[in-house]
Amino acid sequence: MIKVLINLLTLSRIFIAIIIFGLLMLNNYYVLAFVLFFVAGLTDYLDGFLARKYNSSSQMGEILDPIADKILIIFLFFGLALNLSSYLIGFAGALIITREIWVSALRDYNSRNNNSNATKVIYIAKIKTTIQIFTISIYLFALAFNFMLLIPIADILMIIAVLITIYTGYLYTINTFKN
Repeated sequence: MIKVLINLLTLSRIFIAIIIFGLLMLNNYYVLAFVLFFVAGLTDYLDGFLARKYNSSSQMGEILDPIADKILIIFLFFGLALNLSSYLIGFAGALIITREIWVSALRDYNSRNNNSNATKVIYIAKIKTTIQIFTISIYLFALAFNFMLLIPIADILMIIAVLITIYTGYLYTINTFKN
């Protein structure tokens, strides 16, 4: 029963991502979008917390959790790019998606060749995700509270997030092919 709850929390992030994207397209629901993004963050924390507390991780959860996180981040980057008419956010989102697809391909390749440790999650990849989420939070906060002076700060954070994202993809690539 607890595994079902954990997986539902994980799946809820995907639905929240779709809702936030829609809210960003409507232009007047930024506070709700900001609150829902915070709720999505809570579900991410809560599903991991419950899985550890009840020693109830599952193969499905281990696969679904990072996918839900990526879907949330991708929907938000593209929603923000459209809302803010930002080529920077759109291009950064495309680079991030490209890296995610590449790393997924590396993971598949490594799993077929008994080399899964080469693409095991590294600490800097967790930092990458944190910076991406923080950057989205800054954009949403700026929109929700009409504090547009934060947008250039978020843009700088976006560039940093992309650089770290590409760097982690590079590290996984090197680890895969160094033998």
